[in-house]
Amino acid sequence: MEALGLNEIRERYLSFFESKGHLRLKSFSLVPHNDKSLLLINSGMAPMKSFFTGDEIPPRKRVTTCQKCIRTPDIDNVGKTARHGTFFEMMGNFSFGDYFKPEVIPWAWEFITKDLKIDPEKIYVTIYLDDEQAHELWRSVGVEEDHIKRLGKEDNFWEHGTGPCGPCSEIFYDRGEKYGCGKPTCGPGCDCDRYVEFWNLVFTQFDRVENGDYLPLDHPNIDTGMGLERMATIMQGVDNIFEVDTIRHILDYICSLCGEHYGDDDQKDVSIRVITDHIRSVTFMIGDGIMPSNEGRGYVLRRILRRAARHGRLLGIKGAFLYDVAKEVIAVSGDAYPEIKEKQETIQKVIKIEEERFDATIDQGLNQLNAMMRAMKEEDPDNHIFSGEEAFKLYDTFGFPFDLTKEIVEEEGYTIPKEEFDDAMNAQRERARTARAQNDTAVWADDPFNPLGPDAVDTFVGYQKLKADAEIIGLIVNDELVQEAHQGDDVLVLLNQTPFYAQSGGQVGDTGRIESEDGSSLIEVNDCRYGSLKRHIHYGKVVEGDFHVGQTIYTHVDETKRYATARNHTATHMLQKALKMVLGDHVEQAGSFVSPTRLRFDFNHFQPMKAEEIKRVEEIVNQAILKSMPVETFETEIDKAKEMGAMALFGEKYGHIVRVVKVGDYSIELCGGTHLQNSAQAGMFKIIGENGVAAGIRRIEATTGMNTYRWAEKVEGVNAKASAMVKAAPDQLIDRLQEMEDQLKEKDREITSLKHQQADSEAGELLNKIHTVQGVKVLIAEVKVEDVNEMRELSDMMKDRMGSGIVVFGKADADKANLIATATKDVVKKGFHAGQLIKQIAKTVGGGGGGRPDMAQAGGKKPDALDQALVQAEDIISEQIAEQ
Repeated sequence: MEALGLNEIRERYLSFFESKGHLRLKSFSLVPHNDKSLLLINSGMAPMKSFFTGDEIPPRKRVTTCQKCIRTPDIDNVGKTARHGTFFEMMGNFSFGDYFKPEVIPWAWEFITKDLKIDPEKIYVTIYLDDEQAHELWRSVGVEEDHIKRLGKEDNFWEHGTGPCGPCSEIFYDRGEKYGCGKPTCGPGCDCDRYVEFWNLVFTQFDRVENGDYLPLDHPNIDTGMGLERMATIMQGVDNIFEVDTIRHILDYICSLCGEHYGDDDQKDVSIRVITDHIRSVTFMIGDGIMPSNEGRGYVLRRILRRAARHGRLLGIKGAFLYDVAKEVIAVSGDAYPEIKEKQETIQKVIKIEEERFDATIDQGLNQLNAMMRAMKEEDPDNHIFSGEEAFKLYDTFGFPFDLTKEIVEEEGYTIPKEEFDDAMNAQRERARTARAQNDTAVWADDPFNPLGPDAVDTFVGYQKLKADAEIIGLIVNDELVQEAHQGDDVLVLLNQTPFYAQSGGQVGDTGRIESEDGSSLIEVNDCRYGSLKRHIHYGKVVEGDFHVGQTIYTHVDETKRYATARNHTATHMLQKALKMVLGDHVEQAGSFVSPTRLRFDFNHFQPMKAEEIKRVEEIVNQAILKSMPVETFETEIDKAKEMGAMALFGEKYGHIVRVVKVGDYSIELCGGTHLQNSAQAGMFKIIGENGVAAGIRRIEATTGMNTYRWAEKVEGVNAKASAMVKAAPDQLIDRLQEMEDQLKEKDREITSLKHQQADSEAGELLNKIHTVQGVKVLIAEVKVEDVNEMRELSDMMKDRMGSGIVVFGKADADKANLIATATKDVVKKGFHAGQLIKQIAKTVGGGGGGRPDMAQAGGKKPDALDQALVQAEDIISEQIAEQ
């Protein structure tokens, strides 16, 4: 057995299955395409689910891939064990109704024993209890009987709800007795570290239906998964994934940054492993366009990145460093995944920005923790238990680790019940699981026309024309397939051909009409969306007459809306090009929306655009429009399109043959949307908004054509109204507003001066009310001020004039009373506590409050009781000072 590097193992696997007639596909994005059941791609087969279900036609019936994957359910174990990780690569070979067990089992054995040269005596396999075919095939290739183990449904039968499923066969490597548990029952499937499962062959041969029956599939499939990192541990003879060559390279670089030697300190090793794993996930996620945010996959990214940053602090690393480690991930994986090499600058920028923001965030957590402890000491000095629920709030809100909270509070003499923290954590996980269960769709997605079979498909003719005759091949009313639909019915319609564009790639679906041949019946179509097999499902309402399956009808796309949408879509392409020209090549689309009224374009950028940058982008796009360039659309092979410089737009899934949209010599992109024939048809382009939507993501909203005219008309109307209100001609509006602003500033200065004079006058009167209590100067009074802020300022002024003493002020409004108490530090040392004073007298005015020993304030609903509260204040002050 050769000590092969991870990159070499990957290449050998893919080359081996290419030699068996498989098409090598590059890894799909970590962002699932049209699959709401997954947040992130977590297995090799997940991106190809539509090929297995028949919703999409695969580029070939035999495919092999090495898929990048993210899994986070066990994130808390990452770093603590030798095998847990959030990022991994899954190699697989797949058959979509082509070959089956008689081919895949001999191939697997050949690759393991001939290509990798692993000792056959080290190999064990498991099979499903009654899978006799798999048993005979393993025996036929040379596996001894005592190396085959039968396991039950839990271990060796793959299914997920209803849909395709079947038995599986797992392949194990025996690491030797020294890794075993010593039990007589030890064998493949044991929890010890002796037998390592590295390849799973899934034989998808049944269709599980709603009643629980398993129906044989006409065309069984093969789905296999081999963990690349796990295979590398075997081939390199190391104990865990962190010692594999490429991963160890990253780990060693982290050690060089923190000055630690891996293996010397168990606790520090945990932090080193966490960072090593997490930076791989972060690099690949950002490489696939995921940006840090507070929801969805962006939240997963943020959590992983911040968890790694926290462990950097634990290792003593100061400031941002993960962005630097990312380049080492790219160095060892960039050849296999060129997208991260191409986007290295963007990846490092995003990571650095998020690290710097986290530095501020964790400082907020420290401030919050300190505030919690101060409040606890004030409320109950004898309490030495810090709530586990409060610790969880710090973790959940600020990303503040429990271990750090525990360390800090223990220094202050507190303990934390870990079980309370765990209970709060488990409760949150349960809420998340419940939410996922409610939001998930079935793994094997369905569409309402699937019962009609795979032949019930349509042809899209909307690139060439907006009207076409067609035949109705399916109707759905009230979620049921019907033969007829009648006036008043909300209906879903499937036609044999259609000019209606289905919502895709950020472009909305077409609207329009479906009419009977004689014009007596009408369906108003309000949307068009894709179903399985790229079916165009028309959503509408029967407003006149009746329709039936088999009927010949006429379709009419709303021409005005279609062309307005096309203007915005072509302008989106021109906008992206202009943004790259003005802001830099790091600009990449992160989302889009194209409708008849506007376009929305999300893109990577790290700060708000300057006014001059927005203006320049507008100029470039409008100049491109005025050049009256032809807009060409054509199909070609994806590799040829990329050689031409075509850019891929976010959200699109590309096959071998792609559609290219080319605007003169200005821009070229891959896109399946509808477009103009000439750039001049876009009319005027206008950016009407630019703002941030997530860390490192900006959003532009813009209009074209008549929508820009209407926008300008609206702005002109607003300017005219504003000019009339300030009695100025439109061209003198700015000068008039500046004049009014100067006048307001002068009036504000006059008001401030008068307030200061009034305060000085009132301060003079208040000085006469100062008296002593227990030898301390005290000022207690009701004051006439406009608001609480003025009361606070006056309180500070009087305290400064007194030099030493206590100030208690009250303010009564029609329906509310406000109280404030302040004191100098020397008086606090004598026993005065403003917070406790306010807490007691606030009850008298029907309220509550508190604060620090030197300053506190409160409010209440009984202004009539203010005098009584102020009388109480003097008694409480006397008691507090006398006690010392």
